[in-house]
This record gives sequence, structure tokens and C-alpha cells, in this order.
Amino acid sequence: MRGRVVIIAVLLVINVFLLFRLIWSDQGMFTYLELKNRYDVLQQRIDNVDEKSLDLSQEIRRLKSDKGYQEKVVRERMNFVRKDELLYIFPDENTNLGGDGTDEQ
Repeated sequence: MRGRVVIIAVLLVINVFLLFRLIWSDQGMFTYLELKNRYDVLQQRIDNVDEKSLDLSQEIRRLKSDKGYQEKVVRERMNFVRKDELLYIFPDENTNLGGDGTDEQ
């Protein structure tokens, strides 16, 4: 009878120790959940970068092959004009036109 109680006590201590290691150790459940969360975040970032890379490669292909698109990009981004055209550049709404900004009330 006494031997049985000792064995149960030892098994109980071992189970508590294993439960502790399963949940709170460096290889436990909380660490697993943290690593899984980091993995999901990094995977999302990789997907975003892949999508951006695909968009950029399509734009490069289009810039190399489509003369109309080349002209459109140069005119929009670099403010180029054709002969006998006038270019009007309006300031952005959030641009400060008052100089040093001392006119605030």
C-alpha cells in the first residue's frame, strides 16, 4: 500500500514537471504560439513583397515594350511636355504657401 502511494506521488510530480515544460519552457506552448505569430507576420510581409515585385516587373515589361506608356510615365512623373505645350504645376493642398508659417492664428 505504501509503495503504491509513493509511485502515485512520483508519477504526479513527473506529470506536473512535464506539464510545466509543455506550457512554460523554451520549447513550450507559449513559445510555439509566439513563433507561429511571428511566422504569420513574416509570411504576410513576404506575400506583400512578392505582390509588389510582380507589379514592378509588369511595369518594367510595359515600359520596355509600350511606347505610349513610356510617354505617359515620362510626362506624368518628370513633367515633360511636347513641342508647343504649356505645363501648369499646381501646388499640393497640404503645401505651405505662407513662407515660414508665422501667419497661423
